[in-house]
Amino acid sequence: MALEGYSLGIQRLDDVVGPVPPGTNILIIGPPMSSKDVLLMQMAAYAFMNKEAVIFISTNIPGNKLVDMLHDIDGFDEEKIGIVDCIARTLGIMSPETDLIQMASSPVDLTGIGVRISKYFEDFYMRKGIKKIRLIMNSLSTILMYSNIKTVYRFLHVFTGRTRSADALGLFGIESDMHDEQTLSTLKQLFDGVIELKIEGDKEYVRAVGFTPKPTEWVLLEEGGGD
Repeated sequence: MALEGYSLGIQRLDDVVGPVPPGTNILIIGPPMSSKDVLLMQMAAYAFMNKEAVIFISTNIPGNKLVDMLHDIDGFDEEKIGIVDCIARTLGIMSPETDLIQMASSPVDLTGIGVRISKYFEDFYMRKGIKKIRLIMNSLSTILMYSNIKTVYRFLHVFTGRTRSADALGLFGIESDMHDEQTLSTLKQLFDGVIELKIEGDKEYVRAVGFTPKPTEWVLLEEGGGD
């Protein structure tokens, strides 16, 4: 039986793009101080409410701190969460690996990150029988600081493909102001759609590109990314 589509869990976006097909990969682009991280956490929260599994690739928050943040979300269930911590070892935090948190040696350890992502996919899909999985990476910008675009492109090509084959939903954040247009254009080729954020004055706007024949209109994103 075919899986139903994924709701992003952000009302303003779901209103315009509707459920996205299983196997979709989305790039979320926004400037510093935008609600990129908030949107990714809301998308995780929606997954918890709907008993989906979530694989986090965290390149800027140590895994134990991320767990503390996730504990505050309704529906939090350690059995449905896997965290690939790419930063703790770099900061000198030598916590042991657990079922909940797997450690990559650094954000440049793309092989190690990939092995741990695969482990979680297999664990959720095959062992636990969870068919709806969200893969959330925050943030690609950190990885691009350590590796060149060709290396990151190859890595992403493998894992966006893995997301497709597992009928999962891939959500990848990136800072718009940290990269030139050529880098962003190269990366966009790997994604089925893009969610763009912009800040004008004290207001923030969001639109979706690639889900409909034309980009959606810019709509005001209320504080916290909510309704």
